[in-house]
Amino acid sequence: MVLFLVQQIINTATTCGRCGKKGMMTDNVTGERFCGKCGYVITEILSDSGPEWRSFSKEGGTDPTRTGAPTSLTIHDRGLATIINPINRDSSGKPLTSSMKSTIERLRTWDSRSKVHESADRNLRQALSELSRLKDKLSLSDAVIEKAAYIYRKALEKGLVRGRSISALIASALYAACRDTETPRTLKDVSDAGNIKKKDIARCYRLLHRELDLKMPVVDPIQCVARIASKLGISEKTKRFAVKVLKTAQEHEESAGKDPMGLAAAALYLSCVNNCENMTQRDIAEAASVTEVTIRNRYKGLRLDQTDL
Repeated sequence: MVLFLVQQIINTATTCGRCGKKGMMTDNVTGERFCGKCGYVITEILSDSGPEWRSFSKEGGTDPTRTGAPTSLTIHDRGLATIINPINRDSSGKPLTSSMKSTIERLRTWDSRSKVHESADRNLRQALSELSRLKDKLSLSDAVIEKAAYIYRKALEKGLVRGRSISALIASALYAACRDTETPRTLKDVSDAGNIKKKDIARCYRLLHRELDLKMPVVDPIQCVARIASKLGISEKTKRFAVKVLKTAQEHEESAGKDPMGLAAAALYLSCVNNCENMTQRDIAEAASVTEVTIRNRYKGLRLDQTDL
């Protein structure tokens, strides 16, 4: 209402080019702008000053939705298929008759069957359902899940799924996505979340790495420090010293070819010893899911680089 009044004031202050009098008016229905004294039409088309979107959920609402949710690889049909509303009401909100209800129910059944008519489609729906479950258990971001769904779709196109476990292959695709996005999740974490043998996931991961020609970055052991320290309640000072130890080891190429989780555990143990923080090798080994022998072996190499700190 305020904008309409302002527009009318501006129109009134405009002088007509024919009669020279003030009193320009605008017809919001036809879009014409004319003189209120002599009727001279200045413009016939008026630009709409309202919002360029339309709310289809509620007429006259404020929802700026244009075309619905974005497409996603984590959805079986990528979110492009139509769904018959389960509410048995028509467009005006009136309930359907009993005969129409049965007709709509049959349409829903055939609509659901038409979406999954091949074995590959059923395979993909089951795999993506398993992927959604793993996402909640491992607390992963949407970017990681999108990457995992992309890798699995590529494997499905090349026929790598045939004769192999769907659960193991989707778990290996998720582990590959974690490696690619540098998300600190180990093979054991994925194995425990999916209740799958670690050996099976590793075998499928090697298959994906070889057949799809995946280029995986090297895992940074510094990202594993905060995860181990949070489990044990280690102080911030000790964590920062462990990060310095690992950076020095990377400069001397001491970390090349070593397990990143074992290196992070050894650096934390070295930092605990240096800061007089009471933490045993067994405690750190259990938190990092490595052996005490691994920590002792990596500790020897890291202790030699400590002179540069």
